[in-house]
Amino acid sequence: MRVLMLGWEFPPYISGGLGTACYGLTQAMIRQGIEILFILPRAVGNEPCGKPLSTKIQSAMQNKSSGLLRFQEISSCLRSPYQSIQHRTGQRTEPSQPGSAWPSSDSLQVIGAGTDGGYDGNLNDKVWDYADRCVQVTQNELFDMIHAHDWITFPAGVMLAAQTGKPLVIQVHATEFDRSGENINKTVYEIERHGMDASAAIIAVSHLTKRIIVEKYGISPEKIRVIHNGIEAKGLETTNQPAARNQKTVLFLGRITQQKGPDFFVRAASRVLRELDNVRFIIAGWGDMATQIIEHVAALGLGHKILFTGFLRGQDVERAYKMADVYVMPSVSEPFGLTVLEAIQHGVPVILSKNSGIAELLSRGAMKVDFWDTEQMANKIIALLTQPELAEELRRESLAEIRPLTWDAAARKCRLVYRELVEAQVD
Repeated sequence: MRVLMLGWEFPPYISGGLGTACYGLTQAMIRQGIEILFILPRAVGNEPCGKPLSTKIQSAMQNKSSGLLRFQEISSCLRSPYQSIQHRTGQRTEPSQPGSAWPSSDSLQVIGAGTDGGYDGNLNDKVWDYADRCVQVTQNELFDMIHAHDWITFPAGVMLAAQTGKPLVIQVHATEFDRSGENINKTVYEIERHGMDASAAIIAVSHLTKRIIVEKYGISPEKIRVIHNGIEAKGLETTNQPAARNQKTVLFLGRITQQKGPDFFVRAASRVLRELDNVRFIIAGWGDMATQIIEHVAALGLGHKILFTGFLRGQDVERAYKMADVYVMPSVSEPFGLTVLEAIQHGVPVILSKNSGIAELLSRGAMKVDFWDTEQMANKIIALLTQPELAEELRRESLAEIRPLTWDAAARKCRLVYRELVEAQVD
């Protein structure tokens, strides 16, 4: 089976969980014999718009190219809608930069579909530019299915499905209600709703996301398949338990945006620091609330205790997990929560928001809290920092619970959806 996959984030150009999810899922599909043609705008890091890729990046691409893995020379200043909120506020966060290497596989073909203008300015226009370009670059391609990741690719998926008659699956990694609460961008909402209506099936990354799709978009639950994200199986048996040390570290890793709840993390940190002095809090990431949060920490006089790293990538992320004694995910609305799996894999006990998809899967292996209840959040942080046996029990239970959550399991479920839709089309 050959799948045309549409996305806007994929290693080495990655700004968050969506790129991680696309990479993990496609690699697992390839292991199961699915051939993938992946269309995405190719970013150029911090290089000026319209400029050719640097010799270093071109060389890395060429060295990884083999078989069906190829690159089309279309430069773009792509910035993730999750990393850049210019279409909402006129501000811009730090762009992501190249990180890991392109996957070398004979079953994955990557075509750059970006435009010279990149994705600055009117993001809505760029979404349709992307859709038009996808139609152009796939005119002579053969495929059985179309799989579109998140709202920025939905118009392209709908256009290609209408043109080719192939079934369209859309995967919802987050909705506009997750990103913006009730203060939604109506244009983005309409793009999401139209994609959901036009698709043959919807993959939601959690039951939480499925409920939002049903309640907020009016979609029949029968159309939605819940397929949880996963993590690579390697390393699950050998987590790194934090060594005994005088100063403890509590980690927040994610976009510094309203959705991720960094303000609640700071409130909990302030409460913890009134009882424990040998603790530092690290906020790793960037976003539209970064300046506000930094100023708030300074006003509290906690700049020496609450540290900001900026956007991390690659080995810096690994080091952050290895330094952590507790990981906290206080998200206001989290469709899944891949960072929780990563923290657990690194042997870090986790405290997470009840309003998250990953909370559905961890019954014993995590402490859960309402994101707004910073008093309880602080109490749980203190408990894990001062009771080593509790932290060890949480590590052990969480490792057992995430063991079935692999990308191979997610890929098998996706493959069943593909087969169902292709067979229905034949009938």
